[in-house]
Amino acid sequence: MPNMKVVDMAGKEVGEITLSDKVFGAEVNEAILHAAVRAYLMNQRQGTQSTLTRSEVSGGGRKPWKQKGTGHARQGSTRSPQWTHGGVALGPKPRSYRVNLNKSAKRTALFSALSSKVEAGEMIVVDNITATEYKTKAMVAMLAALGTAKKTLIVLPEVNSFVIKSCANIEGVKTTQWNTINVYDILNCDSLVVAKDAVTKIEEVYAR
Repeated sequence: MPNMKVVDMAGKEVGEITLSDKVFGAEVNEAILHAAVRAYLMNQRQGTQSTLTRSEVSGGGRKPWKQKGTGHARQGSTRSPQWTHGGVALGPKPRSYRVNLNKSAKRTALFSALSSKVEAGEMIVVDNITATEYKTKAMVAMLAALGTAKKTLIVLPEVNSFVIKSCANIEGVKTTQWNTINVYDILNCDSLVVAKDAVTKIEEVYAR
């Protein structure tokens, strides 16, 4: 089982934690990670883009000229795709881009993402991440003391509006809770800062 030191918000070591092999010491499956990231990004798409076909644009009800004898190509409507203000041929229409992963694949991807951060030394366990007022400066000082990179994901054991709003104005920093973490956010950050209680809850749910 991988062991990690636990630090406080000032960056001082205050203990050690033994992580679950199943969750934080799993073999990294790059294929599953790719599938999970692709599914996440595809599911962010609204799919509301739409264009008007020749049957939907206004006008063009009259044949512009007679069929023969004008020297022009025969035309039935001025709203065909080749005309200015005409409809769009083969344009996009509303559709769903949703991609589904089964529960087993989602868990494997999450374990792989967390394990990759532990393996790369990019995960930091903090004894307690808390705040009693809205103070961006306090969160900036904590991140500096922890030596985090520019893109940081902070995982909390529960909703703490003081911490969340204090981090909201810090560029590259995102906060989430243990039960809403996703593979994309984990892989997209350079430093993963996790509260000790959040680690415990993740293991309680996923290590069974």
